[in-house]
Amino acid sequence: MSCSPRQQSLIRRTFIDFQQTAEFLERPLIFDRAEGLYLWDLEGRRYFDAIGGIFVAVLGHRPPRVLEAVKRQMDHLTFAPPLHGIAGVTLAFVEKLGSVSPGNLNWIKGFSGGSESIEAALKFSRQYFQQTGHPLKSKVISNYLSYHGGTMAAMSASGGAKRKVKFEPHMPGFLKAFSPIQLRDRFPSWEETNRFCAGLFEEIIVNENPETVAAVLVEPICNTGGIVTPTEEYFAILRDITRRHNVLLIFDEVLTGFGKTGDMFAAQTFGVVPDILCSGKGLSGAVIPSGAIMVREDLAESFYGRPEQEIQFFHGHTYAGNPLAAAAGIAVIEELVEKRLPEKARRLGERLRRG
Repeated sequence: MSCSPRQQSLIRRTFIDFQQTAEFLERPLIFDRAEGLYLWDLEGRRYFDAIGGIFVAVLGHRPPRVLEAVKRQMDHLTFAPPLHGIAGVTLAFVEKLGSVSPGNLNWIKGFSGGSESIEAALKFSRQYFQQTGHPLKSKVISNYLSYHGGTMAAMSASGGAKRKVKFEPHMPGFLKAFSPIQLRDRFPSWEETNRFCAGLFEEIIVNENPETVAAVLVEPICNTGGIVTPTEEYFAILRDITRRHNVLLIFDEVLTGFGKTGDMFAAQTFGVVPDILCSGKGLSGAVIPSGAIMVREDLAESFYGRPEQEIQFFHGHTYAGNPLAAAAGIAVIEELVEKRLPEKARRLGERLRRG
């Protein structure tokens, strides 16, 4: 599409994510509206959205049920000051998300996106060990080929130099292992590659000293490397390693959550329950910024005590647990469950594999 001089001037007064402004202006794209699987630009040209925005529109753009839920909530409460109280709809969201979470990941806190969820999980891990007798456990191991978000800790946990080099030095305490796809050519089979790469996490933990390692952070399916899908055994090995060394296993399901893998979460698809699961993107059906962490209940219990103990989770955001995001999240989950959309995704995935 073409841009007017005024639009070009305004584009130069902002930043387009990960693009040079001059490059964007060569082929500008300014959206006007969206519906279902399509977006339209200001000139009325229609675009088929093959990846749901950025993996967010799990029900298509502007899903009616979610829009109606948010509109109803707008007539009641749009903001609940988190330092003073909590919205009733946010409690309903906690219950609803807990009803579909893997295993006993029933301690839930809402945020405004995936990066915030990752930051919260990392801070939770460090504080958990600080107040359970392991104050040195602070390091986090992730993959060289990974992306966990754009905030400082999430970026430090991410691999790939291109998006990180401008922000050196990164936060200390973040270590990396090789992703299976990076070593695929060194082994005769994908299964052997996965076994070796999963074992690398134990090598790092042991050599760093288990009493200094707090968490292993992984994406069940890695978009950065080309939708890389490890084996079930890979995650079973990681689960065993982290349990034996008292290290928390964090799944970054910001991209994979809410039906995309044929289950509500990829953790269920791979048959492994992590200690913390981070979500975002599809949680609100592309209607409002949203994210959440789901944590094992027994881990969360260590944050409850008398006021003078000061062991509450020292983390929060102004819009965390926002009532509008909560209403959207409830509607998304209800739509996914009632229409059995994860199961439909599984069937379609099997059909695609068959060709």
